[in-house]
Amino acid sequence: MDASAWPMLLEGAWTTLWISGISIAIGIISGLGIALLRIAKIPVLEQCLVLYISLGRATPLVTLTLFIFLTAPSLGLNMDRSLAGILALSLNTTAFNAEVWRGAFNNFSRDQREAAMACGMTSFTCFRRIMLPQMVITSLPGLVNEMSFLIKGSPSIAVIGIVDLTRVTNRISAVTYEPLPPILAAAVLYMAIIGGLIWLQRIAERHANRLAI
Repeated sequence: MDASAWPMLLEGAWTTLWISGISIAIGIISGLGIALLRIAKIPVLEQCLVLYISLGRATPLVTLTLFIFLTAPSLGLNMDRSLAGILALSLNTTAFNAEVWRGAFNNFSRDQREAAMACGMTSFTCFRRIMLPQMVITSLPGLVNEMSFLIKGSPSIAVIGIVDLTRVTNRISAVTYEPLPPILAAAVLYMAIIGGLIWLQRIAERHANRLAI
C-alpha cells in the first residue's frame, strides 16, 4: 500500500470517530433518561419504552440507517447523510444503554436511599449526590462495552454514502487491487480507537476507586 493512502485512512478514521463520538454522547444521556422513565413505571409510557428498547436492540444497524435515510425525505425532513448516520447510531446505542443504566439502578442499595431520605435529602438531591455517582461506576464497564460495539458497528453508515474508515478501505482496495494492506491498516486504526476507550475506562475506574477509599 502506497504511503499516500494513509491520509485517506486517517480522514476516514476521523469521520468514524466524530460520528460515533456524538452518537455515544447522545446515547449515554438519552439512555439514562429512558431508564429513569422506565423505573418511574408510568402507565402506557413504560410499555412504549419497552417496545422501543426491544426494537432498537433487535434491528440491525444497516437496516435502521437505510430506513432513516430513505424515509426522512418522504416525511418532509431534509436530513443529510451525517445526521442520518448519527441518528441511526444514537437510536441503537440508546436502547442498549437504557438497559445498562436500569441494571445499575436496580443494583443500588435501597438502604442508602432510605438513609438519605431520613437525613432530609430530597429525591433529586439523593439521586444527584449519592445514586448517580455510584450508578456511573457500576455501569462503566457496560457502557464502554456498548461504545466498543457501536464503533465496530459504525461501518453500517457507509451504506448511505458516508466515507468512514471502512468505505475508505474499500476505495483503496478497488484502486490498488491489494485488499489486504488497507484492511490491516484499518484494523489497526479500529483497535487504536477501541483501545483508547478501554484505557480511559481503566483511568476512570482507578480514579473512582481512589475517591471511594
